[in-house]
Amino acid sequence: MSNEITEQELADARKIWGDALIAISKAYEETGIQAATELANGALDAAYGYNLGPVLFKPTLAGGEQTFRPTREGALSYFVAHNDKYPADTGFGLKGWRKVESETSASFIQGDVAMWMGWVTFTDKDGAVTKVDKSWGYKKDAEGVLRIVLHHSSLPYQPA
Repeated sequence: MSNEITEQELADARKIWGDALIAISKAYEETGIQAATELANGALDAAYGYNLGPVLFKPTLAGGEQTFRPTREGALSYFVAHNDKYPADTGFGLKGWRKVESETSASFIQGDVAMWMGWVTFTDKDGAVTKVDKSWGYKKDAEGVLRIVLHHSSLPYQPA
């Protein structure tokens, strides 16, 4: 098994991430916060590298002292809220997402480390669209699984 990351693996990782976000939104609507939280926990374990160390995570809608989320607990709260330690979180994964698409600006691959940068467009159940600037950094672990070790997201710059 090669530890070299491929462009296809990067594309697959983005799709898996987007599909998990949609599943979390649907679970929340259909069954409630417990089901959404269980799915979010599974997605964090499957996609992120918290088992490798801190993940450099800067969510789109986070600010102040909680702008950065290097811990798994902080990431979970961002996606499903309901954590008193993060009172500003509204649950990005609970916003009714139905479609997640990515558009690559560029990627960098060197061995078992890769970076991806581009735009991710989210469409909710009412057809409202949110487009964000996104960067992901990946490391392939010992089992050959791509793990997110950097996740930076921000709203596009709007000139005055």
